[in-house]
Amino acid sequence: MPCLHVCVSYLQTLHTMRIVTWNINGIRTFKGKVKQTLDSLAADIICVQETKVTRDLLDERTAIVEGYSSYFSFCRGRSGYSGVATFCRDSATPFAAEEGLTGLLTSQGGAVGSYGNREDFSDEELQSLDNEGRAVITQHKIRSSGGGEETLAVINVYCPRADPEKPERKLFKLRFYQLLQIRAEAILETGSHVIVLGDVNTSHRSIDHCDPDDPERFDENPGRKWLNEFLFGSSEGEEKADEEETGVVQEPKSQRPAGAGGGKFVDTFRYFHPSRTHAFTCWLTLTGARQTNYGTRIDYIFANRKLVDSEFLDSKILPEVEGSDHCPVQGELRCICLGDPKCPPLCTKHMPEFAGRQQKLSRFLVKVEHGERKELPKEVTSFLPGSQESGEIRENIRPGKDLNLGKRGQLANSSTSSSKSKKGKTVNSKTGQRGSLLAFFKPKPSEEAKNKDLVIFGKTTGDDTCQTGPQQRFFTPFKSQTTSESFQEPTLLERSFKPQSNSTAETQKDLGTTTFQTAVQESQPSADSSQEDGPEQAMGDGSKEAPGVKDIRPPQLPESEGSAGFWKSVLRGPPPPPNCKAHGEPCVLRTVKKAGPNFGKRFFVCARPQGHASNPEARCNFFMWVGKGK
Repeated sequence: MPCLHVCVSYLQTLHTMRIVTWNINGIRTFKGKVKQTLDSLAADIICVQETKVTRDLLDERTAIVEGYSSYFSFCRGRSGYSGVATFCRDSATPFAAEEGLTGLLTSQGGAVGSYGNREDFSDEELQSLDNEGRAVITQHKIRSSGGGEETLAVINVYCPRADPEKPERKLFKLRFYQLLQIRAEAILETGSHVIVLGDVNTSHRSIDHCDPDDPERFDENPGRKWLNEFLFGSSEGEEKADEEETGVVQEPKSQRPAGAGGGKFVDTFRYFHPSRTHAFTCWLTLTGARQTNYGTRIDYIFANRKLVDSEFLDSKILPEVEGSDHCPVQGELRCICLGDPKCPPLCTKHMPEFAGRQQKLSRFLVKVEHGERKELPKEVTSFLPGSQESGEIRENIRPGKDLNLGKRGQLANSSTSSSKSKKGKTVNSKTGQRGSLLAFFKPKPSEEAKNKDLVIFGKTTGDDTCQTGPQQRFFTPFKSQTTSESFQEPTLLERSFKPQSNSTAETQKDLGTTTFQTAVQESQPSADSSQEDGPEQAMGDGSKEAPGVKDIRPPQLPESEGSAGFWKSVLRGPPPPPNCKAHGEPCVLRTVKKAGPNFGKRFFVCARPQGHASNPEARCNFFMWVGKGK
């Protein structure tokens, strides 16, 4: 039935075009069912943000999905951070695709182009803005509702978050906004339609926030000021509602100055739903805020005004789709996407690891003769994707460029490095063989060592040969790898059996050998043969055998003094939770994770989900530190 529902939903979209954006909070949200998840969204173009995957961790089942072409941008500075991807149905294959906003990551054909005026940005700044994998641009051919063929550029972005504890990130976010606006408007000037969608990380108006601050402070946010400049003021429906409410006729949009809501793009959701409240796309799942719909709207589909007026049918939020702390946002258009027969070079199908051809080691290694270096053939440089930086390309193509290589590609100082590395290896100097991990668990001791191990524990045989039995498995951990050196001096177990002023049971209890001795005695059929070598030999140093060695048993301790009682006294567990005063329900225990004087401290709060103060089903304001008075 679910598959039938997906098919019916998609059949309904054959004469329209659907586009979806979704912050998935990690590609693992798909749980390995990438195609099933994409099909359930029933869209032609699906843009996801915060994939948290790097190229080396991208697997084939995620990169190559039947019926789709995919385009990824990876973070180059951190693993498990940022990243965006665009999945296009085969019927909506783009004719051009590009990673990033600057063009610095594009070294192959098939780029979108049109970068605008970037004189205010340095090369280092442009590189840093694109290094976090926050943008992918795809360009498609569409047939408009009027029958004409046009182009559409889709800019999938994951805008940075302004960390209050890192002032430099606030500037980074604003610079990213500026670069995004320059690129979007530059593509728009070429005559192509443009859609900018994704996680913008800023709620535009107070209606888009569950609990906004003071209105004056709220509007002073730099991100909201940028949105006011980027977007074309209010939508037609919102202006009409404002006029009916206030009785004031709005100034014509054509007469508005730049910077006063005179941007070139429209918030499509507010265009169709200007006054809808509690329409949020992101919630804090740690506090259960999604249950009370206590969130913000920070995921958008922006489109140029002409496209919205002529082609858009609707834009809506899909809060019923779970799996992330965000929900998808969907846009529906009248136009039809025209798929290109060939995927652009950025497509994951062209990546060497997914291209379906075996890679050769010779493509990564370069043979260098005495004192001469051969130039690389041009075809070697063609297999690397354009998403790699120049430094990465040099490292992959010429790994030994800056090294002094000999005939066999070895380092000139290999003898020095090899001599150092030999110190850390376990080698038997007598046999010349390298030690293995099994030597620590299953050694081959000499005959003398075998007998001595058995004698120490009060068991020898008449013919001085070691019996194979359960006792051997108990003693092997005490034997070293080199048996000739293991008995140069009395071992810890030997000294433990010497007569002491304390009882033998107490001595063995301290050394932890009581358990081993008991296990050996229980595994042996009788103790008659243990007297053949005499007690003097049993001690190994001529001393008399300590009385009661063969009859050692673990001391019987009261339960309160045993291990259970000890650990209960040390690990007392969390304190019992108090009841919150508003609901009379048990609270939950939390720990302060934020750096500061209270870091690591624990406290109790109401167990209900976070919500607005006016919501009686939401969390109350009960708070109590652990250890303070109830």
